[in-house]
Amino acid sequence: MKKFLIVGLGNIGAEYSHTRHNIGFKVLDYFANKEAITFETQKLGAIATYKLKGRTFIFLKPNTYMNLSGKAILYWLTKEKIPLENLLVITDDLNLPFGSIRLKTKGSAGGHNGLKDTQDKLNTSQYNRFRFGISDAFGKGKQVDYVLGEWTDTENIELNERLEKSIEIIKSFGLAGINNTMNSFNGK
Repeated sequence: MKKFLIVGLGNIGAEYSHTRHNIGFKVLDYFANKEAITFETQKLGAIATYKLKGRTFIFLKPNTYMNLSGKAILYWLTKEKIPLENLLVITDDLNLPFGSIRLKTKGSAGGHNGLKDTQDKLNTSQYNRFRFGISDAFGKGKQVDYVLGEWTDTENIELNERLEKSIEIIKSFGLAGINNTMNSFNGK
């Protein structure tokens, strides 16, 4: 049975739960709610398992806080013996318009501390990312407040459609592979 590690990046704690920076957690929570699967607190994070057509998806929400996400990712990849090409990291991206999605197989951390730590712990920048656009609609010096701010009413209305698409992307990643998934969803 093929295994996949799907990691949603975010920060633990109620004060972060509705922030833009926690879109990785939000995507996994939405998927779990739709498929009636539950997360359990385990070593370095909350874990849920989902099975689909002979594949096992292990969902991870690290409890290490965003800036130390790589530690949890490396631990679960190793523990579950999941190859690096079966890893998908879901993260927010300031450089993409709100709700747009970009899948990549490698790249820089782009100033994102969660990706930077992941790259450091995995010792490579060649891992699959699912970047969820949160836009850059903030004034000079307001980046931290914006990223850790909550979604606007308009964004919240449009978010469910994007979360539905996120479920399709995760399933496609496991069933069709990263290249087919990129071709199907990037730029759409």
